[in-house]
Amino acid sequence: MAQLQQLTQLMTTPAPTIAPPPIPTSPPPVSPPSPVLTTLSKQWTRPKLLSPPDFSSERSSSRAFFNSCTLYLCLAPEQFSCDEEKILWTLAFFKDGRATKWSENLFHQEADTGIFPIQSWAHFEQQFRSHFFPVNAKADAVNALEGSSYYQGHRMIDDYLDTFLTLVSDARYTDPQTLVVKFHRGLKMSIQSQITTMPFGRPADTDLEAWYAAAWRIDQARLTNEAFQSMFRSTTTAPACSALPRSTPLSTFRLPPSTPPPVPPRPAPPVPSGRIPMDVDAVRKARSLPP
Repeated sequence: MAQLQQLTQLMTTPAPTIAPPPIPTSPPPVSPPSPVLTTLSKQWTRPKLLSPPDFSSERSSSRAFFNSCTLYLCLAPEQFSCDEEKILWTLAFFKDGRATKWSENLFHQEADTGIFPIQSWAHFEQQFRSHFFPVNAKADAVNALEGSSYYQGHRMIDDYLDTFLTLVSDARYTDPQTLVVKFHRGLKMSIQSQITTMPFGRPADTDLEAWYAAAWRIDQARLTNEAFQSMFRSTTTAPACSALPRSTPLSTFRLPPSTPPPVPPRPAPPVPSGRIPMDVDAVRKARSLPP
């Protein structure tokens, strides 16, 4: 009876399920490293930056010096941990004139109070502008453009254009027609005459870039013509004695002796009246004979 119960229990108990073996999966393909990531992983080297030039407190060069310092600070910010280091680094280029005096005054104030008088870069920029920038660059540029000191004169067109653009920037002139009038008035007379009398392609009175290009082309044509004329004169001009050999000195050449002109015959003496030539000869002979 017990065996029957065991058999019945075995028949009614469900068979245990056997899990299927895991299906082998292939590993995902390994993609090659990205060139961008490879480049970033390498150590990045910054090109060498040039330090600003020494500053000697000249107002005409103060803006260029400050722009050079600002550009360096923007390109290499990791070299400075605070504004004080930026200020001290900039003061290291103050080498002459009022710039040195102003820098020394700042350090004297720090020695007296124990605190550097300028704490932020914005404050330093404000102080630098008030001490070293032109007092009134706009008024100076306007006065120059209203006068004749900026005229081209004997300068090249490139030099004149650089001066004119600087004055326009400082004066803050923006009207195109006004700029063309100022540029036209300052040009050399020969150049402005050729531009204004162009039969075709004359630049408009409001197109400043076209005036720049026309003036430059005319000036370049003038220089080319002068170079050609100079070369032509040097090739056509010959020395006066070029036909003579250089090895023979001029002192060895002699002119042939000149023959004297023939002497005309002397006229016969006049014959006295009443006598004939034969009688005169007979009388002379008779006198010459001894007695």
